Amino acid sequence: MDESNEFQNTGSLEVEKPSAETVGVNDRVPVRDEYLVGQQNSQTAPTPEVIPSLFESNAEAKRAAARRAVTQSFWSLARHQYKKNRVAVYALYMVYFLFGIAILADVLANDKPIFAVYKGTVYLPVFKQYLVDLRIDRWSSDLVMADWKDLDKAGDVKSALWPPIRYSESDEDLANTLSPPTGAHLLGTDGIGRDVLAGMIHGSRIALSIGFVSMSFSILIGVILGALAGFYGGWVDNIISRLIEVVLTLPTFFLIITVVAMVQQGSVWLIMVLIGITSWPTIARFTRGEFLRIRNMEFVSAAAALGFKNSRVILRHVLPNSLAPVLVTAAFGIAGAILIEASLSFLGFGVPPTVVTWGSVLNDARNDIHAWWLAVFPGFAIFLAVVAYNLVGDGLRDALDPRLRD
Repeated sequence: MDESNEFQNTGSLEVEKPSAETVGVNDRVPVRDEYLVGQQNSQTAPTPEVIPSLFESNAEAKRAAARRAVTQSFWSLARHQYKKNRVAVYALYMVYFLFGIAILADVLANDKPIFAVYKGTVYLPVFKQYLVDLRIDRWSSDLVMADWKDLDKAGDVKSALWPPIRYSESDEDLANTLSPPTGAHLLGTDGIGRDVLAGMIHGSRIALSIGFVSMSFSILIGVILGALAGFYGGWVDNIISRLIEVVLTLPTFFLIITVVAMVQQGSVWLIMVLIGITSWPTIARFTRGEFLRIRNMEFVSAAAALGFKNSRVILRHVLPNSLAPVLVTAAFGIAGAILIEASLSFLGFGVPPTVVTWGSVLNDARNDIHAWWLAVFPGFAIFLAVVAYNLVGDGLRDALDPRLRD
């Protein structure tokens, strides 16, 4: 028997090693051929590192990374575009700062301590006053008319934590009337001894609340009427458009003065409502224009073809895509509302005399032209708030404009 039989079974089976052309074909694993050269395995190649071009500067590389990182939703793109406007970002920080002052006004300037120990009992007078005003709690009989400063001087108050400004907006220091800025009163006092800094801190709450509440009324009325006019068209559009034109022809400022003069006792809420019901036409016109543009788009037609009710089409599909110009108009409207309130208070037609606002402090400056601090500091606060909101509005307008996106 020939022992050199080439077909003899040796008991072992050689398996063909995979090559760069065969690996990844049968097992359907995506791989890179250049990675397989000399490796002879089916490992997935690592993602190549993105190396900036030699001609690409660091600033361009950062902008490219930011563009790659941003998500592809409308509001995220608008946020990314807004951050590119440094002036608008700083203006938004200023708005946040004013919000913080308005929210913490009672903690920053108050004639009551934040924390105090009186006769062995721990009190939080600033926060307890909130509960008293809401009729949830009440002061004890010896603290109803008590002056915490006098109690502190007498030694009855232990371990007291006072606000930075130990005056409220209504505290009167008759010994220091029309006092210039000093250590006791950092921004001076007015004609009846009230601290100007405390009045400006609490006045920021009035100014911002009037701006936001009045614009809330305006947005509510303008969006509803503009949506109805733009979506339905026809006689509905004609009636609402004529109403918008009539309101636009009214002298808003003089109309507010007339109504306030007819009311014996004015209030902050009256000013809010009057500004709101006279400033909605601009928002209604923008909303109507957006609804006219969007109602004929394919996704709206598809929603109507699926049998959705008009209310659902308006609220779920058309309205969310029509709010961009409304936000821009609201930012400018808040600045306008602050100016209107300051003007009314300056002329004596605004809030009641017991309420301190930026405009009322300016009104006190008319009685004594030498009290420059009564005009400079409130005027600068009004200027700062109005400019900040206008810059925020400019930033929103540029951020929501698709032609300016990179």
